[in-house]
Amino acid sequence: MSARQSLFGVELDPLTMDETVQRCLEAVRDGRQLEIGVVNAAKLVTMRRDQRLAQAVAGCDLVLADGQAVVWAGRLLGAPLPERVAGIDLFLRLLAEAESAGVSVYFLGARQEVLERMLRRVADRFPRLKVAGSRNGYFDDSQQEAIAGAVARSGARMLFLGMTSPKKEIFTAAYGARTGARVVHGVGGSFDILAGVTRRAPASWQRWGLEWLYRALQEPRRLGRRYLTTNAAFVLMTAREFIRLTPPPASANRSH
Repeated sequence: MSARQSLFGVELDPLTMDETVQRCLEAVRDGRQLEIGVVNAAKLVTMRRDQRLAQAVAGCDLVLADGQAVVWAGRLLGAPLPERVAGIDLFLRLLAEAESAGVSVYFLGARQEVLERMLRRVADRFPRLKVAGSRNGYFDDSQQEAIAGAVARSGARMLFLGMTSPKKEIFTAAYGARTGARVVHGVGGSFDILAGVTRRAPASWQRWGLEWLYRALQEPRRLGRRYLTTNAAFVLMTAREFIRLTPPPASANRSH
């Protein structure tokens, strides 16, 4: 088992996509619960000021690098991670595995109409997938326990949360165990992408770590400033950490 890497005080699992999928299937087979947390540049910046989010991520069984910038920062700062494990890619891999293994799933998140569109598209793409249940992501904190109970009664072995941070991390930390799901994976805006509401960046943009820019160009008024601010903060955070870790040059010996 690979030792965790520490990046900005956050413990990350240096796993490839294949290794992550394997861990998830083992958890389902062995009846253990695996809560998955993913971090990108924006989330690492937010975790510095949001203690609840930081604690919720730290409590996950697996914490993965969802952003290319996180992989690059890990390399630069001596905490190498083998590759980016994007939340949406892991989501699709797990749906395919669940379909072929007969493992039931539950979808929790997004607006009702987005959820319904996604369910239709998932049914087309994974026709033999067992969907134990679904619910939109619009509920208040007082309903969390009842929703976790509904997931448990459905018998779903994998739970996918299409909710934003920190809502999904806080739900997972408080009620993940109560759901009875073996794999709990917060997939953020992936429901919107699967529903065709938002477009995903082409592979070339992803390789260059520009997925954020592609998203910002789709919704400049809502996302433009936010992404620029968090990305600048992440670059600054990385630079500070690099300076902190770089030993000062040995002073030249002036004696003759």
